[in-house]
Amino acid sequence: MIQKGQFTIKGANEKTIFGDTTYDDKNTNNGTIIFVHGFKGFKDWGAHNLIAEWFAKNGYRYVKFNLSHSGVTAQNLNDVTDMEAFAENTFSKELFDVDQVVDYVSSTYRSSPIYLIGHSRGGGLSIIKAANDARISKLITWSSIADFSSLWKKEQEEEWVKTGKIYVENARTKEKMPLNSTLLDDFNKHEDEFNILNAAKRISIPWLILHGDDDVNVKFSVAQQLAQKQLSAKIQKIEGANHVYGASHPYKEVKLPVHFQQVVEKTLQFIT
Repeated sequence: MIQKGQFTIKGANEKTIFGDTTYDDKNTNNGTIIFVHGFKGFKDWGAHNLIAEWFAKNGYRYVKFNLSHSGVTAQNLNDVTDMEAFAENTFSKELFDVDQVVDYVSSTYRSSPIYLIGHSRGGGLSIIKAANDARISKLITWSSIADFSSLWKKEQEEEWVKTGKIYVENARTKEKMPLNSTLLDDFNKHEDEFNILNAAKRISIPWLILHGDDDVNVKFSVAQQLAQKQLSAKIQKIEGANHVYGASHPYKEVKLPVHFQQVVEKTLQFIT
């Protein structure tokens, strides 16, 4: 039977990371998957719970979590509402959070191999993590970015430094979401460490790159760029798929969107 357990651990700046583990109580023999969400995303966005159940039915323990500064609160797990936390986020904080979750999983399920899946910005974080952490057995990226600074426009940087803040739009709610200039400072300070393409060169474990060819947020050419840096990586195109593989939030269907079904099947084939 499919079960779901909740956990909380300390993330960056002592902020709480809220996570959940979905598993079949008769079978978790195949290992543990950790999923890292993207920018403006969260663990319960769209079809993420259906995906967790799907992998659990296939014998995997599926762990997903909200990055500590994602702006999602314990009171409302279905939206980004804490704009102060969202504004204060940095890549250092996110990588710290990913590390905390890998620590938690590796100490809780000691003999279980760990497979890391990252979507979009979470893909970038996962590439850096997998390049630096021997506990990761395989890496799978879905619609991954190849450069953290692609998340803003170069011409915004001057205003950002001057005013201390820029705003990004939530495509769904049209809300203007703030980003403090500490994000830019942090990126500039750790530019080498946060270089996703350099990390891609150092990936020494099996890596599957999945990307839709109708992704307007992160073009398919970005996936090709990543694959060129790591020739042993396997790249597969999802024909006609957008950045979120047909999902939306809230997602009311009981079945995965067609493109996401292809993504999970290809992922399963790769890690099995």
